[in-house]
Amino acid sequence: MSKFLPLWPDSASTMSGQVDALYIYLLLVAGIMTALIFISVTVLAIKYRRVAGREATQIEGSTILEIGWSIIPFFVMLTFFIWGAVIYFKERTPPADSTEVYVVAKQWMWKIEHMEGQREINELHVPVGQNVKLIMTSQDVIHSFFVPAFRIKQDVLPGRYTTLWFKATVPGRYHLFCAEYCGTMHSGMGGDIVVMEPQDYAQWMAGGATAPLQETGKELFAQLGCATCHRFDVQGRGPNLTAIYNKPVLLEDGRTVIADENYVRESILNPTAKIVSGFKPVMPTFQGIVTDEQLNALVAYVKSLAQPTPGSAGLQNQPAASPDQPQNMQVQ
Repeated sequence: MSKFLPLWPDSASTMSGQVDALYIYLLLVAGIMTALIFISVTVLAIKYRRVAGREATQIEGSTILEIGWSIIPFFVMLTFFIWGAVIYFKERTPPADSTEVYVVAKQWMWKIEHMEGQREINELHVPVGQNVKLIMTSQDVIHSFFVPAFRIKQDVLPGRYTTLWFKATVPGRYHLFCAEYCGTMHSGMGGDIVVMEPQDYAQWMAGGATAPLQETGKELFAQLGCATCHRFDVQGRGPNLTAIYNKPVLLEDGRTVIADENYVRESILNPTAKIVSGFKPVMPTFQGIVTDEQLNALVAYVKSLAQPTPGSAGLQNQPAASPDQPQNMQVQ
């Protein structure tokens, strides 16, 4: 439709059709209601226009009519909310099999790193038909990751992670915008999403083979001395990090939080913000010591510990935690 009637961008993701359908529905309902109101005003203005010799008479209100024009529009408008909420929750709930990609926004570029270790600037290569989860943060100000062809947009904030996911359906090159004014070169902060056939994507991925992101994080974990406190064989000064990702964590003040990406990130940069029950606040901060790219690698490594592999040094015979059992965890 965009070729012959360019009312909106190309549709190239699984969610774009649903977003378009809701948008068209909003336009139709708004158009119909606007037409009904203007027709009613016009008819009544003509029918009850001033005529010589005609005197105005009191018209008593109709309770049924008043209830009707209040209740019917209410339920019509409620469909907007219900339909929009369904799409919202779909867009905010990445499928479990999503491929994860880390994105760091910076004036005036998008820095991207795949779990396999490949890095890109202002481009993101993805295979068609694959769920892709973006884990995003900003090095400076608020940015916004916007791909019109996918009908997705998410603010990218400094100091924390925000997430977004999509599944591309049509191979091609689709423009990426920053949709939040971020400074004088805001209009130049763009890029492209390159959607490829699976075999072409595999060939592209093999061409830039580097160390996987979690392996880079593992090396940093050792270089920064984290392993001296977070031991895998015996209890150290810090909690055992095996299988803690996305599990409940009991804090010293009695609260329980989920060890998601933001919790791991905060524990590295501000370890005293959430003290884990049973441990002392002895961990130093790594704020200003590790870059955002290194932080992403450390987070990826901690996440990889949720599924220990046979033969991994120090990870054998570590019991898997129950999903409902709070874990003692504070990243160092």
